[in-house]
Amino acid sequence: MFARNVTLHVKPNQVKELATKFEKEILPILRKANGFQDQITMSRNNDETTAISLWNNKAQLDAYTKDTDPQVVKLFEPFITGSPEVRTYEVSNSTSHKYVAA
Repeated sequence: MFARNVTLHVKPNQVKELATKFEKEILPILRKANGFQDQITMSRNNDETTAISLWNNKAQLDAYTKDTDPQVVKLFEPFITGSPEVRTYEVSNSTSHKYVAA
C-alpha cells in the first residue's frame, strides 16, 4: 500500500470553499481511480490543507499522478497559492485498513 501526501497553501478565507470543491468534484474523481482506497483531508491555521490518499500499489498511484492529478490541480488553482507539495510514502501499517507491510 502507498500513501500520497499533498499539502496546499490556501488563499485567505478559502478553506471552506476548498473543502466543498474537494467533496463535490475531486472526491468523485478519486473514487473512480484504479487502486484508490481512502482519503484523509485536514486543515490547519485556516491557510493550509493536507490530503493523504491511500493506494493499493505504487503503479496505480503513479498512473493517477500522471494521468489524473493535473486536472485535479486545475480544480484547486482558484483556492491555493503556489504549487501543491507532494510526497509519496510506502505504508508500513494502517489500523483502519488492517494493513501491515510484508
